[in-house]
Amino acid sequence: MIEALTAQTTTESPSLVTLLFVVLLSFVLSTALAYVYQKTYRGLSYSRTYVQSIVLISIISAVVIQAIGDSLARGLGIMAAMAIIRFRTNFKDPRDTLFLFASLAAGISCGAFAFVVAILGTLSFSLAAIILYYSPLGPDKYFDGMLRFNLKANCNDNKNLNAILQQHCRSFALVTVREMEQGMRVDYAYHIKLRRGVESTQLIQQMKSLETVQQVALMMQEATVDL
Repeated sequence: MIEALTAQTTTESPSLVTLLFVVLLSFVLSTALAYVYQKTYRGLSYSRTYVQSIVLISIISAVVIQAIGDSLARGLGIMAAMAIIRFRTNFKDPRDTLFLFASLAAGISCGAFAFVVAILGTLSFSLAAIILYYSPLGPDKYFDGMLRFNLKANCNDNKNLNAILQQHCRSFALVTVREMEQGMRVDYAYHIKLRRGVESTQLIQQMKSLETVQQVALMMQEATVDL
């Protein structure tokens, strides 16, 4: 099947079946990359739109390569048209950029009829990402969510607060501290990882038991939830 489709590279106008196969294969490979990204993601800023972009950019690149073909004039024309578009999205994690490039490479390979390269390249990249995730080079510590609250400045609840966090959390890290109400109160944000068997409601109830603590909010990280 692949050999028969690859033979279309010698013709100027590939058949409709070949074009459909190119688009379908690029979709399948980019979907596999998006699935690996979702399963190996750790953080508090998951974006469904980014995962969808991983899938869509592969199809776009495959279609562009098909449109160019062996024509130098088409290539120059498409390059000039693409130069008009400005992508100003900033990626906080270099890993996000790598997955986008991997999807782009898969789409280009499919569009150039390099199906074996596209399949083996995608499988190799996905396998390497999974191995690195579970290897010592992967994340050795990640957090379940972000805890926000505020309390009176210069109060005596700091010790009780630390005791509650140590009791309910396996690990926690202070992210931000800012003054409120002209310095009368202080707002805190912590990344936390709950202990096994501890419910988030238990932590919230303990936090609210402190008289000076107000506006307790816990945002839990889920692999399929946008924050």
